[in-house]
Amino acid sequence: MGVVGDELQKFKRLVNKEYDLVMLIQSDWVKPLFRVILIMVAYVSIGARSCAADEWQQLFNGTDLMGWRANVMPESFSVVDGCIRANATKASAHLFYIGANEERFMRFKDFELELSVRSESNSNSGVFIHTDLSTRDKALHLAKGYEIQLNSTEREKRKTGSLYAVVDLDQSPVDESQWFRVRITVRGKRIMVHLNDHQVIDYTEPDGVQRPAKRSGRLLNPEGGGIALQAHDPGSIFYFKDIRIRTF
Repeated sequence: MGVVGDELQKFKRLVNKEYDLVMLIQSDWVKPLFRVILIMVAYVSIGARSCAADEWQQLFNGTDLMGWRANVMPESFSVVDGCIRANATKASAHLFYIGANEERFMRFKDFELELSVRSESNSNSGVFIHTDLSTRDKALHLAKGYEIQLNSTEREKRKTGSLYAVVDLDQSPVDESQWFRVRITVRGKRIMVHLNDHQVIDYTEPDGVQRPAKRSGRLLNPEGGGIALQAHDPGSIFYFKDIRIRTF
């Protein structure tokens, strides 16, 4: 047949195979299989996006307060040795996470927030969630959201880890003079607090709950709210570092 003839036969066989493949793909029993494959690819794509949404976001760069803004008295907050130092100059001040937004704080609804915390002796502070800029008294305490208490004082009966004035702990489970890890989780109406991986709070906000008038705003916001670190008073010094969050 010769070289040309051999090559021609190979070409014909190739064409026939390609034709058979097209016919196979278009056959009634293969079409449903391809639909299943497409659905599986779609699920994998959605799963990949979900994993991306669950990734940790670092909130503090360890160098300066970029991404953070105080509601009042910005001098109450500084960066010392890679940590945020909170020490109020007068009344209480709060450092809000604003991210790249220069206009207002960022809102977080369902999330897991982690940070490392340490204090000087006889100090008071807190981490606020689902909060905003409104205050409730002359001391400029925040009016909205929940406070996770941080406290190394003897006089304050609500100890570290308390969901302040909602679920209070009468004994601190950590030594505040040493670095300890705080994890705050919000899912729907459920709030959980872990200190050094030990759960100390598991609270679900009841529907229609009414708070005392002084703390009427101590509620979760359906649209989420800000995250803020408290500088409580001139005699209190707390340090924060390794701050990160992931949303659900």
